[in-house]
Order: sequence, then C-alpha cells, then structure tokens
Amino acid sequence: MYQYTDFDRQFIRLRAEQYRDQLQRRLSGQLSEDEFRPLRLQNGWYVQRHAPMLRVAVPYGEISAPQLRVLARIARDYDQPSHEVFQGAVAAQNKLGDVQLRDGQGIGSKLVTGYGHFTTRQNVQFNWIPLDKSADVMDLLATVDMHGIQTSGNCIRNITTDALAGVAVDEVADPRPWGEVMRQWSTLHPEFAFLPRKFKIAITGAREDRAATPWHDVGLHLIKNSAGELGFKVLVGGGMGRTPTIATVIREFLPAEQILNYLEAVVRVYNRWGRRDNKYKARIKILVKAEGQRYVDEVEAEYRQILDHDGAPHTVSAAELQRVSAGFVPPALKLDSAAAEAVTPAEQAEYQRWLQRNVHPHQNPALRAVTLSFKRPGQSPGDATAAQLDAVAELAERFSAGEARVTHQQNLLLPWVAAAQLPALWREAKRLGLAKANIGLLSDMIACPGGDFCDLANARSLPLAEAVTVRYQDLDELEDLGEIDLHISGCINSCGHHHSGHIGILGVDKDGKEWYQVTVGGSDGKDLSGAAVPGKVIGPSFSSHEVPDVIEALLNTYRELRATGADGRQELFIDTLRRVGVEPFKQAGQQARHPNADTEETATA
Repeated sequence: MYQYTDFDRQFIRLRAEQYRDQLQRRLSGQLSEDEFRPLRLQNGWYVQRHAPMLRVAVPYGEISAPQLRVLARIARDYDQPSHEVFQGAVAAQNKLGDVQLRDGQGIGSKLVTGYGHFTTRQNVQFNWIPLDKSADVMDLLATVDMHGIQTSGNCIRNITTDALAGVAVDEVADPRPWGEVMRQWSTLHPEFAFLPRKFKIAITGAREDRAATPWHDVGLHLIKNSAGELGFKVLVGGGMGRTPTIATVIREFLPAEQILNYLEAVVRVYNRWGRRDNKYKARIKILVKAEGQRYVDEVEAEYRQILDHDGAPHTVSAAELQRVSAGFVPPALKLDSAAAEAVTPAEQAEYQRWLQRNVHPHQNPALRAVTLSFKRPGQSPGDATAAQLDAVAELAERFSAGEARVTHQQNLLLPWVAAAQLPALWREAKRLGLAKANIGLLSDMIACPGGDFCDLANARSLPLAEAVTVRYQDLDELEDLGEIDLHISGCINSCGHHHSGHIGILGVDKDGKEWYQVTVGGSDGKDLSGAAVPGKVIGPSFSSHEVPDVIEALLNTYRELRATGADGRQELFIDTLRRVGVEPFKQAGQQARHPNADTEETATA
C-alpha cells in the first residue's frame, strides 16, 4: 500500500488542528452556521436529517488494518447520538410505515448506531457523530493518515478505481500509481477549489471496466497503442442525477505522462465555461452536451497552450512515476508450504459455491482476491458494525498482508490471499457472517442511505433493500436468476446509481408520500456489451408496498423469456431484456400493481 509522506501527514494533522479551532469558535457563537458551513464541508462534515454525517476519504479504495481499527473505534465510541436525537429519528421514521411483504410481514426502518457505511465511491461514512465530538474524530483519523478533505464541495472528489487494481488478470497496467499522482495534483489545487459543481474522476487499467468510468465527470482507461506505449483513453461528461449522461470519448489515446496536463485543460475549460447560475445545470455533462465539439476543441487548445507556452509543468516524469509506483509493489508474502486446511465432504458444496462467487483469479497464480459480502438480512447494504470492522482488520492481517479494498458494490475485498489459505479464510468469514456466496447476484445490491438519514432523499431505500434481501435468500434461486445488478436510490441525486442498474429503483415524492420509479436495462459498462446505458422507466411510479412484488414480476418474466445456450447455460437477465425489449417487462410491472392501491395519478390529483 502507498504510504503518506511526512508532508502529507503534517498537512492533515495541521488541518485537523485548524478544524478544532473552527469548531470551537462555532460552538462558542463566534462563527454563525452560515460561516461555519463551508469550513465543515471542506473537511467532509454534512448535517443530515437527524445528525451530522462524516464522509472519510479512501483514495482508490485501499485501506489498511490499522485504518480499519480506527474506523471501528469511531463507530464504537463516537457514532452514538444522544437519546433524544435517536428517539426523534425513530419516531419520524415510524410515521412512514412498513414495506409489506406478500406474507403480511412488514419491514420498516431499523435505525442502528455504531457502524460505518461503505459507499459506491469507495468512501466510508458515519451518520450519528455529534458535532461537538467531530474535532476528536478528525484527530483520530489523522493518526492513521485519514481525513475527509475534498469528500464534499465543488472540487475534485476522491478518485476511484477498480477494487482489483494491481491484481486483476485482465489488467493492462496498474491504475493505482496514476490515481495517487492525480490525488496529489488535485488536493487543494487553488484553481479548482471552487468549481461550478462537484467533480468525480474514475480510472481503470483493466479490459473489463469495473470502475463505472462512463458514469463519471472524467473516466480514464489505461491502454497501450500499437507500438506498446502506455496511454489513456479519456472520457468526459458522464454523470447520473436528473440528466443521466454517458461520458464522451474526447481522446482515444493520450500519452500517459501527459495525463495531468490534459486534465488541467479539461477542468480549466469547465471552470471557465460551466454554469454557475443553476446548480442543476452546472455539472460538466451539461457543458459537454451543450457545446459538443466546441468543448473538445477548446480543451485541445488549452492543452496545447499548457504544453507549448507553459512548459508542460505537470508532466509525470519516469522518476516520479517510479517513486510513486514503489508504494504499490506487491507485498512480501511468506506463503506457507504446509498442506491446506481440509474442507470436509459436508462442507464442499457450500465452499465451492463461495469459491465460484466470492473468490477471484489473481496475477500471481499462488494468490487469490476474495470479496467479503456485506449484504445480509438485518443489515443495510454496505453497513459494517464496529465489531465487523475490527474483525476485518484481523482477517486482513492474517490473510491479506494487512490490506483490504472498499469496492464499488459496497463490499470489502482482500487482495492478497494465498490459495492454500482459502479454506481457513472461508471458515473465519463464515463465522463472522461475511461469507455469503452472493457476489454479483440479486441480493448483492447497491443502495444509498436514503430517507432514513439523508435530508435530500424523497423516499427510503433501506426498507426496500431489506424486503428484497429477505425475499431472495435461497442461494439456489439466486444462482438460477444469475447475475443481476439491483440499484436503489432515495432521490434523483442517484447516490445508489439506480440509472446503471439492470433493475433500478428511484424514490420520488408524491404529495408527501413515498413512491418509487422502476427502470430496467441500465448498465455501468462492465458487462459483455461494454456499453454503459441508463435504464428505461417501465411506467407510473409504484407505492413502497408494491415494489417487492414488481421486482418479483420482472424476475418471473425473465424466467419465462430467457433462452438456453448450446452449452446449457441460461441467458442472463440483461441479455434477455436486450433481446426481447422493455415492453414485456413493462407489462409485467404494471400487472403487479396491488388492486386497491392508489396509482401515481390518484396520489397526485
């Protein structure tokens, strides 16, 4: 893992000291809330529906065992609101009622404290830390080189990548050193501290795009040209939200060493031309769509200016790349030559299923990468309790050279597991409830915190996620359904990436009631077609009580229409949908409406 320099460490500790002074002035009344707001946001502190929320940066998803232990301590000791705040939150959520299952069981919001939440952008969030304890948390994070800088605000946010970076067998080049170079370039960049809107960069070095790059403001693909030279394919202008947009390729091949100079041009033009009069039209996707080739031409002109007149100041030299890359060499592992722990005949079926779903091939034939599933009943997608964070730190030290990765799917991955230790790891993960063999299947869903926590949300995400998880627990059934991306967002800001789900669910507000728009056919670009596309709406919105039955109707339609290949394999959900079209699924969804339920039109009237 990359280690911060002395400069980095000094900087974040000084930043924590500055924040403590700012907080004390706010609590004493010397700063108003309006004056304090930009200061806390610059350090990752939001004020959400019930309590402050902290977003902790995890650059390119890498996290160490000591960092996990500090996150566990924060969850245990600080993610604890006052009794009055918590009871108020419970009362507010109880008014919304339960999501009803077909057996009459109701699932509502089960608010818990003392946990961290993994996000789709490889950050970790806490939802209950009292503001007067926030400076203590910043000090604690700084002891393990962590912070919340640039996890909020109109700046270049945490740079994300493939969780398998550096170990994936389909990798052209390791994107992590480039991600670190970009982190250093973008952190507190004076020209880009106040952009028209937030700005997100994702980078991949693999042939299969597991970083959802077309959905980002800038997506970068490490590639090699016919001469074997390393470079980047550059995509600009992707994003979700109110206007889902797939990024445009503006450079098919950029010499790798010029990436910072080119990014400088991309963001300069955006900073100069991006709208500041309307926040809903301020993202770079709106600019690229409106200006088209003119935007691309302006970026190229700015890039030539940087090269020819400014002296290409951000060129990444071979020496600099070598210096940064030294922080990403594979760890020195002592592979045990002793015989692997035996798996009993009674365990074989369960163990083999786990190997198939949760264990991934590795560049080193003696190693594997293993995903720990944080998707199970009674626990919201991506949530990790203090005890689980401590336990994963132990697993990382014992089985993965002290390192884990936060994944885009809101799980954790151990990247350096010896093949011979897989049985032992499986048993430990199973004991902790983290060995569910559901990676890539329906219950391995993405969901934002939604209306249970976020004051921007129109509806809750978590009770729906729980309802689907409870209904689809049978692993045989999940395997029969095959790989399906289910994504749930509580509002149009799309933190649950509903646009890119094979099945997407979006919370909408209808006269103060929770309703949900359902889409099908979305993709983040990682499937065989390689095309990222937004899903298509299947009709008027559904009530929360109807959504689980609508999902079941969509899945039953898939079962009826899927084809079987010559090899006996069933066609995947997304492939069936692309072959037959949206209409059969739209009809199935509408037929799943409850007979006596209000329609969207009735609720609106």
